[in-house]
Amino acid sequence: MKYDTIIVGGGIAGLTAAAFLCKDGRRVLLCEKEEQVGGLVGSFSVNGFTFDAGIRALENSGVLFPMLKCLNLQVEFLPNDVSIGIEKEVVRLQSEGSLEQYRDALRSCFPDDVGDIDALIAVVRQTMRYMDVLYGIENPLFKNLKEDREYLIKTLLPWLLRYIFTIGKIKKLNRPVEEYLKGIIENRSLRDVIAQHFFRATPAFFALSYFSLYLDYSYPRGGTGALVQALEAYIVRHDGEIRKRTRVRSVDPSGRRVTAADGTEFDAQTIIWAADMKALYASVQQSDSLPASARRAIRKNRDNIADLHGGDSVLTLYLSTDLDPAYFAGIHSPHFFFTPSKTGLSAIPLHHIQTPDGAYPTDRARLTAWLTEYLRLTTYEISVPVLRDQSLAPPGHTGLIISTLLDYSLVKHMEAQGWYEALKTLCRDVMVETLTDTVYPALRNGRSEGFVSTPLTLERRTGNTEGAITGWSFENPRMPAVSKMSRIAKSVETPIPNVWQAGQWTYSPSGFPIAILTGKMAADAVLKRLR
Repeated sequence: MKYDTIIVGGGIAGLTAAAFLCKDGRRVLLCEKEEQVGGLVGSFSVNGFTFDAGIRALENSGVLFPMLKCLNLQVEFLPNDVSIGIEKEVVRLQSEGSLEQYRDALRSCFPDDVGDIDALIAVVRQTMRYMDVLYGIENPLFKNLKEDREYLIKTLLPWLLRYIFTIGKIKKLNRPVEEYLKGIIENRSLRDVIAQHFFRATPAFFALSYFSLYLDYSYPRGGTGALVQALEAYIVRHDGEIRKRTRVRSVDPSGRRVTAADGTEFDAQTIIWAADMKALYASVQQSDSLPASARRAIRKNRDNIADLHGGDSVLTLYLSTDLDPAYFAGIHSPHFFFTPSKTGLSAIPLHHIQTPDGAYPTDRARLTAWLTEYLRLTTYEISVPVLRDQSLAPPGHTGLIISTLLDYSLVKHMEAQGWYEALKTLCRDVMVETLTDTVYPALRNGRSEGFVSTPLTLERRTGNTEGAITGWSFENPRMPAVSKMSRIAKSVETPIPNVWQAGQWTYSPSGFPIAILTGKMAADAVLKRLR
């Protein structure tokens, strides 16, 4: 059977593209190398506990809900309240007014820096105004502007004027957040407490908009995997084909053919690559039938990304406890960002344990000591699914998802030294000890079991370069993807004939809403070609 479109990669971008192509009645094949689709969005169960394997909640950003409405998908969403904690100070974020409580918490932790804290809060408040403009309407990509004239005239056109006025101001915040904070905050530890929530060198606007993003989160009943299940069912119901455990070995753009690792060949008029960009250029077959200009562009892109690094990855502890959910509800919201110490990670920079050429030492004790201190100072994202949905843990028990950013190259080095399993054990023990000594003293008397996911786990499961959870590293000397919202429509284009791309690698910073947007745009581009 020849397909209209083959989609490689079953993450949210690939699922979105497949759903909209199926909605148009096209013959679609989606190939996913894992046993389940969803990529960095999904849930799994262990001994009665449901955990989320990727992102902990879903932000709307004017994208998620319009997409579901456009596809007429019914997914029930629950509130996803967020708290921020620093040592003993915990603030529950319920509205923009909570920003004042956050300011007071910072003042309590850093009483000598009141002026700098007030300056920071002023910038955050202004950034929230910008976010209200950027994501304050339902994204027009999911609207029929010819039929919905009221939306066009009363919503979209006035918004475009505000957007043009706002985007210039946002550009002033397009510096690494660490650098930007130095201009308004003198205290290094205070800067750390703010910045270590984010990927290294994250643009200041993206970082300081986190307060708005936290208020925009929702949680599907049953876990984040409920969204994946809804999209998967929609595709199958509309005669789309999903082949799991199907790793793509090669793409022949001139022959419009995709070959799986087992040698099975699939033909299609068009191809959408919704997986890792390095994997795309490694799989493309260069044939003499391709135009010379295309061959040059493919080689150039392949060379351009060869030495680039993926964005930050995460270490995650999945912890099941016999503590009642009420214990955790009395401390914080279902989604909790917690910094156990206000000392800050600048006290133990990674380069302190590296040689002058950036290599890691083979002294296990030295690496272990550094990692132990890192886990005591870092910022954690803690998700408690059962506080949103009582069915996600056995009665009277609680499952915790505890994550922190961790350098991929460090974990890779420790694996090469034969210390990988010891690394996971160390991380589990130190993370539990740190949280017990600070925010969860009852863990000391309760029973708990946990297992750890590392950047290598994510690399193997998702195929993303270096286990990245969102796009390319901001520390790369160049960005090989579209990195301006004004040019996002170009992000789905490739120099490869008959091949488009979608997903987390096509816009930076990216994330969940951009995966949906680029999946929809790739589907639209393919439909235009097919028609």
